[in-house]
Amino acid sequence: MTDKKASIDYPIHELLAERWSPYGFEDRPVAQADLRSLFEAARWAASSYNEQPWNFFVATRENPEEFARLLSCLVEANQGWAKAAPVLVLGVVSLRFSRNNKDNRAAVHDLGLAAGNLVVEATARGLCVHQMIGILPDKAREVYQIPEHSEAWTAMAIGYKADPAKLPDALKERDLTPRQRKPLSQFVFTGKWGQPSPLVLKRDF
Repeated sequence: MTDKKASIDYPIHELLAERWSPYGFEDRPVAQADLRSLFEAARWAASSYNEQPWNFFVATRENPEEFARLLSCLVEANQGWAKAAPVLVLGVVSLRFSRNNKDNRAAVHDLGLAAGNLVVEATARGLCVHQMIGILPDKAREVYQIPEHSEAWTAMAIGYKADPAKLPDALKERDLTPRQRKPLSQFVFTGKWGQPSPLVLKRDF
């Protein structure tokens, strides 16, 4: 198995360094107890006014009909590889506050926080999550009768990463390519846009 651990510039938690998003998944089911804990982690994410504006649809390959329904809400390119994952999840965001029906500008941010909690919990359990923006929101609305002012926003494939050597060439290349990130100096600023903060111009180790 390839080692995709992050090459860090500063110390971070091991789970964050180990997390990555494979395209290849083993043909191995995920225990229901693990899935419940993933959603429990999402449940305890922070949100504006404690609105918790996220909803999730979940489908496993153990229920082929439901799995096919959720798979149909992904764009074709994502269906090609995600069909091998044992679990698919559709993230839906409520775009208005329930307390006053006003627009919730933090809603998508908060869905992301919930997904982030879920991903870290998954990593702690030896699972991988591949998140996707490539979905069909209108199809999802039709399939799942999503109400007005809510919208399907993202999807996730969850499972155990496959050995890249066993994957088709296109997926093998993706899963073997080293992970890369911008340096902190390109997105942590002080004073004006584009001016790196002195905080991130020195290394501690």
